[in-house]
Amino acid sequence: MKPIPSRFIIAIAAMLAIFAPAAAYTQDKYTLQSPSGIGFSDFKGYEDWSMVSSARTEEVLKVIVANPTMIEAYKAGIPSNGQPFPDGSKIAKLQWKPKKSTEAPFDVDVPDIFTQAFVIEKDKARFPNSGGWGYALFNYDAALETFTADPSPSDCGHACQSQGSHLPPLPEALSRARRAPRRCLLRSPGR
Repeated sequence: MKPIPSRFIIAIAAMLAIFAPAAAYTQDKYTLQSPSGIGFSDFKGYEDWSMVSSARTEEVLKVIVANPTMIEAYKAGIPSNGQPFPDGSKIAKLQWKPKKSTEAPFDVDVPDIFTQAFVIEKDKARFPNSGGWGYALFNYDAALETFTADPSPSDCGHACQSQGSHLPPLPEALSRARRAPRRCLLRSPGR
């Protein structure tokens, strides 16, 4: 067996020293905490939640997804029936920059670069001063492929919540699902 040349070992060691730290670091977004005390970990699995609404502005495509607790509340007629959403209700407003589809045979915008997740959580014990709702904003830097907790306070959420504008209205799909619970609900993109 031939010995491995020392310059080869040095070259491999140098490459590992340069590239290993970058390759080994993958951000765990679920370790992030917002200034309001909401952890991204509170929303683990949001990628599989049901879609309840979407919106579009000139700059942003938005999809709102809700966890099973919130979906069940919608099916029960909340908020239209005057009952409050139960603790554990969670929604995430996911935002992308739009781009024109190059594949569709018609003019349509599709999601391009993901930009942020605005999350809302109901927990009366943790958020007594905002009607039981907690709010946080997590920005995404596509170039670095990392999330950061937005340092600005998210109290706008409570002001909007007081007016009822942060919660999407009961979508037609959920209205049908309430009458026929076995139907499939809308799914989040990519699922």
